[in-house]
Amino acid sequence: MKKCHLVSGLIAFFWIFQSSVCAAQWRQPDAQWLYKTVNATELKLHVYTPEGHHTSDKRPAVIFFFGGGWNNGSPGQHYSQCAHLASRGMVAMSAEYRVKSRNQTTPKECVEDGKSAIRWVRAHAAELGIDPNRIAAGGASAGGHVAAAAGTVNSFDATSEDLSVSSRPDALVLFNPVFDNGPGGFGHSRVKAYWQDISPIHNISESAPPTIVFLGTKDEYIGAEVAVRYKELMDQSGVRCDLHLYPGQAHGFFNPDRKNGYFEKTLETMDDFLTSLDFLDPKSGE
Repeated sequence: MKKCHLVSGLIAFFWIFQSSVCAAQWRQPDAQWLYKTVNATELKLHVYTPEGHHTSDKRPAVIFFFGGGWNNGSPGQHYSQCAHLASRGMVAMSAEYRVKSRNQTTPKECVEDGKSAIRWVRAHAAELGIDPNRIAAGGASAGGHVAAAAGTVNSFDATSEDLSVSSRPDALVLFNPVFDNGPGGFGHSRVKAYWQDISPIHNISESAPPTIVFLGTKDEYIGAEVAVRYKELMDQSGVRCDLHLYPGQAHGFFNPDRKNGYFEKTLETMDDFLTSLDFLDPKSGE
């Protein structure tokens, strides 16, 4: 009888989790915050706030960066993750940043903007209702590179900003991220002059944030061996790195429009990771 109750409880929990995911998936941002202006280009954060959020709060926060090879893409890619995390109590943001197709920029401007976004949120945490010591960054593909670079590299800061405010996130949530920009790595020809400064796997240290990585073993752009090596180097530096490899899955397998179940699976695993770092409260029933 106890086993039946347990199974029923698990089924009920899974149904509730799936239902909350579906409801959150279609929610639009609550606000947009301007974090940077470069010449005539305004860069904004598309913001999801928890129900009942107040500026006097000290909520954990996360900033996502979209994929698109540093060439294109839009913040909408991570609306679903943001909506879910806001429903769990975080201030969740999806950032605009400059890309080649719209701004004729290079990868180093992408990283600069990513660091600017994190720095701006931390500098304004008190007025935004955010805990400056619990700011995570995340992203997919080239956006994963932007987030990972913010967590590892020491270059590409906007000199007009207050550099005494750290741009390093306190945790990283990375979906098929670009880790290696070295010879043979993704985008090397575009960053050849400065690849050692911008390549996350070549800049890992003990100050890197705890990290979770989601990657399909059939990814067309990011080899699983690169992610395995990244985890090894993080382990050697004494920094937590949770690597989740998904057999047979290609690039972008986690996106909700794939309708393959991996969006929900990665969302739940992300939730558990952030809960373990005290960014989220445990789900009811745990």
